[in-house]
Amino acid sequence: MTADAVGLRLGPLLRHIGRETDGRATVWVETERPCAAEVRCADGAGGSARTFSIAGHHYALVTVAGLSPGATTAYEVLLDGARVWPEPDSGFPPSVITVPEPSSAAVTVTFGSCRWAAKPSGEHDPVGPDALDTLASRLAADPAAERPDVLLLLGDQVYADEVSADTRAWLAGRRDLDEPPGAEVADYEEYTRLYDESWRDPEVRWLLSTVPSCMIFDDHDVIDDWNTSAAWLAEMRALPWWRERVLSGLMSYWVYQHLGNLSPAELESDPLFAAVRAADDGTDELRAFAARADADPATVRWSFRRDFGRTRLLMVDTRAARVLDEGRRSMLDPEEAGWLREQALEDPGSYDHLLIGSSLPWLLPPLVHDTEGWNAALCRGERGARWARLGEKVRRAADLEHWAAFPPSFAALASLIAEAGRGPGAPAGVYVLSGDVHHAYVAEPDWRGAPGPDARVLQLTCSPVHNSIPRMIQLGFHFGWSRVGRRLGHLLARHGRTGRPPVHWERTGGPWFGNQLMTLTLRGRSARLRLDQAREAGPGGREGRRLIAVEERELTGPED
Repeated sequence: MTADAVGLRLGPLLRHIGRETDGRATVWVETERPCAAEVRCADGAGGSARTFSIAGHHYALVTVAGLSPGATTAYEVLLDGARVWPEPDSGFPPSVITVPEPSSAAVTVTFGSCRWAAKPSGEHDPVGPDALDTLASRLAADPAAERPDVLLLLGDQVYADEVSADTRAWLAGRRDLDEPPGAEVADYEEYTRLYDESWRDPEVRWLLSTVPSCMIFDDHDVIDDWNTSAAWLAEMRALPWWRERVLSGLMSYWVYQHLGNLSPAELESDPLFAAVRAADDGTDELRAFAARADADPATVRWSFRRDFGRTRLLMVDTRAARVLDEGRRSMLDPEEAGWLREQALEDPGSYDHLLIGSSLPWLLPPLVHDTEGWNAALCRGERGARWARLGEKVRRAADLEHWAAFPPSFAALASLIAEAGRGPGAPAGVYVLSGDVHHAYVAEPDWRGAPGPDARVLQLTCSPVHNSIPRMIQLGFHFGWSRVGRRLGHLLARHGRTGRPPVHWERTGGPWFGNQLMTLTLRGRSARLRLDQAREAGPGGREGRRLIAVEERELTGPED
């Protein structure tokens, strides 16, 4: 590379892939300075875009046109005409774009959440092998092996409040860590450090360059327990450093994650994307958008829909779209709830599988569910002011802010799932895909004799990708599914006067603990589930790391 050549700082990330007759895809890059970014494919397809600038950083989202449906083609990235990807002497196979046939009903979806940045190569990793690293190694070793059609990352892609030792040292070189927010990120520049650390990991960088991805945030992308309650939010907004933190979190999420969730058609009609690209520096435009999103969340939609043949994915924002007022507390504001309902019920019979991506599980261990419902009742004053104050303390200490902590929203989702899964055009399956809770399990509901869905409904929870969970909490989750745990939960529900939830559910798989990924293989009206865990292949990892299938099962078949 010559002295005046433009370097590739981060990426490429292969994001959206359509199934049009003339296939299109999007590829995201971050560059070292302003330039023209080009994606050039081996079959002649390609595209280019000028970079846009945010807070001294430079990005491009390139729409690649002319891709052949049903074909796989290698691609390269050029900046101002000079090739920067693949990197010279790369040990990885070429990055490729695969466009399915428009009529194909088959899709393979791999999902998980909660990923600490991987440790440097050769360094001891106290939380075990990174599942994304290990998936990348498996695919790189056998480029012809079956790979996911899409990777769903269901939250906590970065940890703004739990940084690595390397990042802590880097922060200390910028500012005094004795001043709030201490060893947590404070501004946009510090967020870019988190993405650098996470996505420059060689295996993950190659994986994200060749497997399309969809992403949604969870709390640690901004801060632990983000938007847990109205009282919490009021306290945070009183802190002098909070505004810069939350605006930077939303700005960086829009740039690094959200843009790639959108189709080329959605990008073409997005006014903010147009304004940012038209400006010499789009920081002010993006910051104003983030400020509006923070002040009035109902004006911004982070949720999105993707269709993969006859599989419909609805990725739902369960963090920023909340209504926190105790008198009308809801997981989704009315506009967001209306959008979810509209998307789920649109054109019944047009899809065989409905996937609802929610970073937070809908169905939890019964004791945890009842505890959250009890706590919500206390916080809204069912047992008086003293119990309400205690409830708020318990809510924050125990992270009681899943769907169960928003009982009307829990019931509304149950009703929507039943409606979407019922009738002549019912899908074979409705699957709620979640993470957050640092273990994996499968749970199946029934509607207590009320009109339920014809489709099979399952809660599929998988996390972490690379994190840990204390042994005592593992035992607590086991206990939460037990008969004794259920009885204790019933006592709490009685004390909180919560009544019974509209569905009853049982755990039908797990719990599994470890760094892991779930994969759904959907063909026609059949569905198959596999859970892979990342493990050391020999004592001390001397024989490398690999993914081990710990669970495989058929979920639905043609007869369903």
